[in-house]
Formats: sequence, structure tokens, C-alpha cells
Amino acid sequence: MLDQQKRQQDFPSLSERVYLNSAAEGIPPLAVGEAFQQYFQDKLLGMDGRTLHEAQWDAAKALVAQMYGLSSNEVSICSCSSEAFNLAYLALQLKAGDEVIVSDLDFPASYTFGLQQSCPATTKVWKARDWELHLDDLQALLNEKTRVVSISLVSFFNGFKIPLKEVIQTIRQHSSALIALDVTQALGRIPLDLEGIDLVISSTHKWILASHGGGLVGVPSSRANEWTVPAGGWFNLKDAFGDQRFEKAESLPGAASFTVGMPNYPAVYAIRAALDYITKTGVENINRAATPLVEACLEGLKQTSVELISPTQSENLAGIIAFQHPEAERIYQHLHSKQIHPMYHAGRIRVALHGYNTLEDVETFLRELHVALSKSYIGNAAS
Repeated sequence: MLDQQKRQQDFPSLSERVYLNSAAEGIPPLAVGEAFQQYFQDKLLGMDGRTLHEAQWDAAKALVAQMYGLSSNEVSICSCSSEAFNLAYLALQLKAGDEVIVSDLDFPASYTFGLQQSCPATTKVWKARDWELHLDDLQALLNEKTRVVSISLVSFFNGFKIPLKEVIQTIRQHSSALIALDVTQALGRIPLDLEGIDLVISSTHKWILASHGGGLVGVPSSRANEWTVPAGGWFNLKDAFGDQRFEKAESLPGAASFTVGMPNYPAVYAIRAALDYITKTGVENINRAATPLVEACLEGLKQTSVELISPTQSENLAGIIAFQHPEAERIYQHLHSKQIHPMYHAGRIRVALHGYNTLEDVETFLRELHVALSKSYIGNAAS
């Protein structure tokens, strides 16, 4: 995606390491740092700076809308994806007898509200078999009581990408459930077609290369009534300072109801800069450049003794490959000592390949992985 000069110019820290952990923390381009500096300069203007903050807010929303395939009025930005999911469940006002379906390949932010004792609904788990989710298992869980199916487009755990159109079709055929989709591990990395989705949520500090402190929310106008959050605040209200402000509070409809207070403007500046960088580079171009790296990494891992827990079919892969090994922690420590940065967490090592990665990154990772797996290395380490 990037020639060496552009990579060095925009991501200078990558010259010092093999960075394979964008699924946890994306490396921002320098333009994001410049955006933070711009926020500070604008903040020095005091109240007069708010006009500049609002311009960044509008620009960021326009870019989010472009990525989601929605209009600016159908998107908003809250503080993180966890907040967005909590507010979404609040909007549903679940009751006893309602059912929620989640997947066991998903991140806790998208499902743990339904497991709290205060939630009266029943949570059902769409369980993976052989590390993949199967449509017949989803179908068996759906019925007239299903209020929402909350799932990730790409699993944080092993990178499994659901067949989205087939999932939507299965849900629509067997229930009237709403579909909430977490695109955190897909946004900025693979092209998206979100037609038929009722709620879209993403964090901002991973593949879109922005900062912490953002949750990107998309609600099609046709679903605004279902996803209007009855939360206190002011930024989310139709009339927060009117004559009747002590008599009633009425939320703005849909996505706007998810931003309950003052926007996190430093994060908004970063989101605007990062999404501007991603869109100018082109998600199609990012995917085209990174896909061969994923394939090369996968093929290389197949030649080792690790246990792959990611799909091997191209249609179920995005940017993440994960594997297990009895000595995963030691392997990770060796890689990290060589300035190779995958993720070691939840009993597996995860590799994430973005547009700023190179074939040399993959080859270096595989070479040092072979060293860590070699009998001689294990013997030396044991001694």
C-alpha cells in the first residue's frame, strides 16, 4: 500500500519494529498527532474555539457516515464501543421473556450487559465449532422472542469473518430481531457493505488508526425509533435548556441519542484525521495490499507446529490470524525481545496485518517463530 518513503514519512516508529498488533492498537500516522496539536491550539481560544471544535465534529461525522454507507444524520460519536453497547441495550428496554443472541467469538463489550443480574432478558450464545460459526447453529437459536442478535463482523479472538449477507438472511427468515454489528475489527481494514444492519458500532483506536476515546455509532433512519436512548444528558436532547427542561427530557432520535454529553473533542480531531488518511489511501487499496500478507503468514504458520485457530478459507478471513501453542508465553517473549509485536492474550498469539505492514514483516516474524519453536532453542531456554 505504501512505498518505503511514504511508510517512513507517515509511520516512522515502524522502522524500529515489526508491528503485528493493529487489532489491539493501531499505529497512528503523524497526521493524527498533528490533529491533537490543532485541538490544543483551538482549545487555547476558549469559548471561541468551540466553533472550530464543531467543524471537526461535523467533518468526523461525515467521514464515519461515508465508511458506514449512511448519512451524517445517521451517525454519531460517543466515548467508546462499550458505552455505545450499554446505551444500545438501554434503548431496547429489555424485559423478562426477551432473548438476546451473542457469539462466543465476540469481545465482552458487545454482550456483557445482557449477562448482568439487572438485565431481565435471556442471553443465548451462538457457539463456534472448530473455531467457526455455522449458520444452522444460529438458526436453531432464533425464535419469536429474539429481540436482538449482537455479533461482530470479524472476531477479535481468531479473526473469523462471518458471512454477513447469509447471517442477515437467516435472522430475517426466522425472527423479527434487530441486528447489532460490531465492526471494530473490520473498519478501515476491509471494504464494508452494511445494508440490512440495524445498528453499527466501532471503537477508534485499532484499524482506523485514531486514538482512544471514541465509539462510532450508526443507526439507519428507518431504525431510529428502536435505537433511541432514554438517557440523561444534554447533547442528546431535543431541548436541553428550554422552558420545560425541569418537566421532561426527550432524546434526539437514533444515532444522535448516543452522544449524551460534551463530545470528546481531542478524540474527534484524531478520528477526523485518521479517517481522512484511511479514505484517501482507500480501504480497497489497504485490503489489496494486506491480503497477500495474510495469505503468506497463514501458509507459513501451516508449516510449523502451532495449532491454528483461525479460518483457512479466504472468504472468512480479514486481517487477523491466531494460533495456540503449549509454550505460547515463551514464544511471545522471544518474539517481543526481537522487536516483533504480535498479541499474546487469552491463551493464544494473534497476528494482525494492516496496510502499513510489509512482506518483510511477515518473513521476519516467521523466521523468529521458527527459532522459538526449534528444539535447540527450547533446550537452551530450559538450561
